[in-house]
Amino acid sequence: MSISEETFTSWSKGPGTTEQDRCDNAERGVRKAIAASDMLSDMDITVFAQGSYAARTNVRQNSDVDICVRLNSVAFSEYPDGKGNSDYGRVESAIKFSEYRDMVGKALTDYFGGKSVTRGNKAFDVHENSYRIDADVIATFEHRRYLTDGSNRWHAGVAFKPDSGELIKNFPQQCYDSDVAKNDSVRRRYKRIVRILKRLRDAMQEERIATAANVPSFLIECLAWNVPDDRFNQDTYAADVRAVLAHTFNATLNDNDCSTWIETSELKWLFKGVKPWTRTQAHDFLGAAWNRCGFK
Repeated sequence: MSISEETFTSWSKGPGTTEQDRCDNAERGVRKAIAASDMLSDMDITVFAQGSYAARTNVRQNSDVDICVRLNSVAFSEYPDGKGNSDYGRVESAIKFSEYRDMVGKALTDYFGGKSVTRGNKAFDVHENSYRIDADVIATFEHRRYLTDGSNRWHAGVAFKPDSGELIKNFPQQCYDSDVAKNDSVRRRYKRIVRILKRLRDAMQEERIATAANVPSFLIECLAWNVPDDRFNQDTYAADVRAVLAHTFNATLNDNDCSTWIETSELKWLFKGVKPWTRTQAHDFLGAAWNRCGFK
């Protein structure tokens, strides 16, 4: 069964005003929780939205808020080979990440109430109510990836250790900046096509199409971001979706053709290294999405 242009047009739109207000309220509430904490209020902390909500690629009826609570005075540092803390004048922090994460958790439960906050492996889930949308709150340190040119410069990001232990590094500001640049370069069609693909995935999941299960929203954003600009701005949304799916499906047929694809931060490979997704998973989803659209 094919999907109409009217449906694609509807899917391209972001959350309505009421839902966006609830997203904003969730972010504002987390800020107030940190400011109200006796332990955290005097620390150098930045609270900011990241992910789909920050990029405005979140979709109607499926919105949540990813909020980062970053301690700026401490960093997980990544140095060039053979370098260490002493080469850059860095010293070990007096506060452990596990201690800081516990402080953030206490601030959230003190402010929202224990029944409204659940601790997960990576994030604290601040549950939604009539006033705010569901929020995933991640406590992080700053992350510094020092350049290999011998300078004292670095790419600034965030890093955190889940309860499971492994260090996770991300670059939310770079993701945001490149999303904006991509969107501008294709006359605002990039974010609209991303929303369509996310709604398409959601529809496929509701129909129990197996290849749509566990496909992360961020993977969809990155796949579309790696599509050349000239595949966007066709006469219809259906034509844009067709062009994006065709390019990404063909490029993910094997490892080689997408070996240089990167995440939207432009600082991490899309398929190389340990990832919560695989090229094969992406390829299978893209093929099923093509079929679900009724393309020939």
